[in-house]
Amino acid sequence: MQGDVKVIGGSAHPDLTADICKHLDVEPSRTEVHRFSNENMMVQIQENVREQDVFVVQPSCAPVSDGIVELLITIDALKHASASRITAVVPYFPYARSDKKDRPRISITARLMADLLETAGANRVLTMNLHSPQLQGFFRIPVDQLSGEPILCDYLARHRDLEDAVLVAGDVGEAKDLGRYASRLDLPLAIVDKRRDGDDEMPRPTHLVGDVEGKIALIVDDEIASGGTMIEAARFVLERGAAAVEAAAVHPILSGRAIARIRESPIRSLVVTDTVPVPADKRIDKITVLSVAPLFAAAIRAIHCGDSVSALFR
Repeated sequence: MQGDVKVIGGSAHPDLTADICKHLDVEPSRTEVHRFSNENMMVQIQENVREQDVFVVQPSCAPVSDGIVELLITIDALKHASASRITAVVPYFPYARSDKKDRPRISITARLMADLLETAGANRVLTMNLHSPQLQGFFRIPVDQLSGEPILCDYLARHRDLEDAVLVAGDVGEAKDLGRYASRLDLPLAIVDKRRDGDDEMPRPTHLVGDVEGKIALIVDDEIASGGTMIEAARFVLERGAAAVEAAAVHPILSGRAIARIRESPIRSLVVTDTVPVPADKRIDKITVLSVAPLFAAAIRAIHCGDSVSALFR
């Protein structure tokens, strides 16, 4: 056990920090973030953290670059304030999709983010549903990756009639992860094969593996950004006889015209978590937001006390 638990919330998601602290029965540690007229930033820790076990909560959300810099400066300030251990709690990891060199002369930016966190002074990272599990190999410090799967599955099992449902992977890459949902919910699985041209956000479904005729298609993904993949998959399965379409995703990025697209889409409902903020103007009737605070609080408690984090996956 590393001193007392201190939880610091960055500017990105104060509501999540407050909820985590409520479950831990601690007060958020006081900090001040000052932005100067030249767009430089100063972070001051306003209480003693010497020899304390500190957790900094800062998911990646708009404005992404400001959030990253604030997180790095906060970690550096804690390091020089003699915190015993610093854990970066990053529910949605920045640049997680930039995990490979799939074209010439580009950065593997997820690896760069890992290096920056370590250089700033983080001793470990706590995150959720990395785009690729092998991202953990980019770090030379411990990384605990939580899963939103139990939260989504428990909700769907309690609040949805799944008797005539089939899980649908929006693309081939999601099929392996979706297998865990299928096992937990005891549902069959179908896969949409899609093609994407260049950097556009309009993938084209081409084939369907599995049977959706007369069933409720439940499309599950690790994140929903512009909504293009999920909505096109929904239309595709409806054309192939699905009775209705519902959806779930861990990370609700909901960028660009995502909300308008979802509102106008044939998707009947969308269940997400709050790994990033979902402001009031994005909480349309179709969208249900589930809290990840109890899970992150349990993980923080386990890390602090030296207990198993893997037990939280059961």
